[in-house]
Amino acid sequence: MNAPDKPTAAQALERLLGVMARLRAPDGGCPWDLEQTFATIAPFTIEEAYEVADAIAGGDMATIREEVGDLLFQVVFYAQMARETGDFDFADIALGTAEKMERRHPHVFGADAARPASAEAQVAAWEAVKDGERTGKRAEAGKSASVLSGVARALPALTRAEKLTKRAARHRFDWPDAAQVLDKIEEEIRELRVEIDAGAAKERVADELGDLLLAVANLGRKLEVDPEAALRAANDKFTRRFQRVEALLRERGKTPGESTLAEMDALWDQAKAEERR
Repeated sequence: MNAPDKPTAAQALERLLGVMARLRAPDGGCPWDLEQTFATIAPFTIEEAYEVADAIAGGDMATIREEVGDLLFQVVFYAQMARETGDFDFADIALGTAEKMERRHPHVFGADAARPASAEAQVAAWEAVKDGERTGKRAEAGKSASVLSGVARALPALTRAEKLTKRAARHRFDWPDAAQVLDKIEEEIRELRVEIDAGAAKERVADELGDLLLAVANLGRKLEVDPEAALRAANDKFTRRFQRVEALLRERGKTPGESTLAEMDALWDQAKAEERR
């Protein structure tokens, strides 16, 4: 017996759109789905994007496929809600994105455009097109153009800091090299220490700490290291080592709450040494 033919991408998408429409149907739809709005769904979209990133880090293709599907469902959800209000639908989203990608890749879709000499040159050309689009949109809205427009506030703070400084750097507002960013970090540490030693209000300390974190994110950009990814890896490393400390304590019949800092610090060093081996 032959296996049934695999549906085409268009058929599969049509089925998914139908599932979403059924979930939002006033008569017989899902009560939870019917209550949702753009605002209530947004946090789930962010969560799904992180789950995609986690799946990619895990390297299991079946999990990646599932998580990417969950992220696609978020797009379908927005499309259905907008379709109900008459603002746009999935076709508008897909066509708009296709047109934007064609516009931003003139070396591929343009008749006479020259091919960039390198990936770096293509990135520069891409950003130039995006800058022009942002300026045009703000002009249409009657607003003065800013080179920082469009860096989403909802991004993780470290990621947004890297993007803001990268955007400014493209317009010559940048340190010449990483060494000078390190000097800036040391300056920010001194300023933070002054506030702490003076017993400053929490708001003042938070302000100086924010300046320090911004400078660290800027250093990551200068070193071509994604600060968000670096911190994520550091979080994983901390988790892994602390859990090893807990395991070593259990071998002694103890918990962290029953141990001294000196004892746990020694076990932490042991966990580090084990990893290096």
